[in-house]
Amino acid sequence: AANPSLAADPNAAHTRTRTRTRTHFQLATTPISTRRDPRQVKPHPLYSPLRSQRQRQSPRRADPPLSALDSAEQEAVKPSPPPPGRIRYRTPSSPDLLLAPPSDADAKNMRRYSALPGGGARPDTLADRLHRYRGVLLVILAPLALVSLVLLLMPRSPASSSAAAGRRWGPLDANKYAVIFDAGSSGSRVHVFRFDANLDLLHIGDQIELFVQKKPGLSEYANNPQEAAKSLVSLLEDAKRVVPVELRGQTPVRVGATAGLRALGAEKSEEILQAVRDLLREKSSFKTQPDWVTVLDGPQEGAYEWVTINYLLGKLGKTYADTVGVVDLGGGSVQMAYAIAEKDAVKAPKPSEGEDSYVKKLFLKGTTYYLYVHSYLHYGLLAARAEILKAGNGKGYSYCTLEGHQGQYKYGNGKFEASASPSGASYSKCRDDVVKALKVDQACTHMKCSFGGIWNGGGGAGQKNLFVASFFFDRAAEAGFVNPKAPVAKVKPSDFEKAAKRACKLNLKDAEAAYPGVQKDNIPYICMDLVYQYTLLVDGFGVGSHQEMTLVKKVPYSNAFVEAAWPLGSAIEVAS
Repeated sequence: AANPSLAADPNAAHTRTRTRTRTHFQLATTPISTRRDPRQVKPHPLYSPLRSQRQRQSPRRADPPLSALDSAEQEAVKPSPPPPGRIRYRTPSSPDLLLAPPSDADAKNMRRYSALPGGGARPDTLADRLHRYRGVLLVILAPLALVSLVLLLMPRSPASSSAAAGRRWGPLDANKYAVIFDAGSSGSRVHVFRFDANLDLLHIGDQIELFVQKKPGLSEYANNPQEAAKSLVSLLEDAKRVVPVELRGQTPVRVGATAGLRALGAEKSEEILQAVRDLLREKSSFKTQPDWVTVLDGPQEGAYEWVTINYLLGKLGKTYADTVGVVDLGGGSVQMAYAIAEKDAVKAPKPSEGEDSYVKKLFLKGTTYYLYVHSYLHYGLLAARAEILKAGNGKGYSYCTLEGHQGQYKYGNGKFEASASPSGASYSKCRDDVVKALKVDQACTHMKCSFGGIWNGGGGAGQKNLFVASFFFDRAAEAGFVNPKAPVAKVKPSDFEKAAKRACKLNLKDAEAAYPGVQKDNIPYICMDLVYQYTLLVDGFGVGSHQEMTLVKKVPYSNAFVEAAWPLGSAIEVAS
């Protein structure tokens, strides 16, 4: 039969259907002891389905206050009292939560939070935001953490390390010291170097190295080995003063004797070297080995010199064509060294029996170099004087010594007639004697030769940029065409030629006035020295007369200047 209430209330059917649905949910989830008769519960007007439908179709209007509800409606929404014997304050079931209307306090809170931005949503806490953006934070913070770790593990730069050079370093620090004695023909020198873990030079006090020299050299004590060793004592004390006590036991000390000691012969030179070994063992607390006190062979000296200059210039690690060639004019010998291509190294001629190989293979800063190096014994500046005097002594005098000079020249164990010719020095005639002494015209059994029939390495890119050192710089400064205080200078071989022509016109007295910086015992040979240097470069090594080259005494490095000499190359090797 038709229900008469449907005609009076068109929403009744919907309401009854909704009520039945809720009753079904209630029966399925609520314990029997707490079930209610659905007919006793009247839906609250705030949760009426029709009201919700109207809210979706029209703008939201303010909810009516609870006071506007009639008493019948308020009675209808009150929860039924619990049956006798039941607990009043129990945990509400799911149907209770769905059907129970809000209290007055809840309604007030709902209206208050509805007025807030966001429709009453709970404000985000810091933890909520961090959790929401955790992915973004991970992307940003992970690289930053990695960069920080890399920076922490990176070694200090030389610049930052040198700022703390004044403090004393303990044994656990990465710094290393090396003490190198250069026992040359014209004097003895000590070099002390300090390196970091990357073999970059660090300052020692205000200087980048300790450098002290004294005269004469060890070769002057040919008949007194003990005195030769004692001549190094003051230099040894200078080295001790800059190396911390706690590091001396692990600091290597080397003594490298060069051409001056080589000229004495094996027996005499070995006696001097043994006396030096005994001195270091008894008087020094540095680390030493017998083979660290030795006569350097010429090629080794030249290789060390090449390493020194290219290290200071920052060339190591680059291609061979980016490196510079080196000519080092010492007292007893002269060395030529430059890098060549591997294909040229393979073609290098075999050395004669007893001679050193022309090519040395070096591995430096991750790069392999094939180094042409040759040492010309007897052609250092002081030794060459003897060779030049011998070449012209058939006349009983020399065209290379200045007018007014009488006497002999002593070198090693030899004495050579050095009196000037009656007409004084002559540039052209002196040059003839020098060419003869160099044996420029000697037969060449190789494709290309320098002088004395020696293979010249074939030339190439590694020889184009030449640095010339030692006596080249000293004589240029004394002759006045180079600033003696400048560490480096650009010159041409023709500059030596001009200076030689000027010097050869002077007599002994005029030369003393013209060259105040030249030591008195070197004045008679100023013409000879300059003629020899020009001829050695042009006729000996094949350098163009107007080719620019670099005279070098010290090389700029880390806001300081380092002596351009072989000891640094030796120190790099022993400290590696």
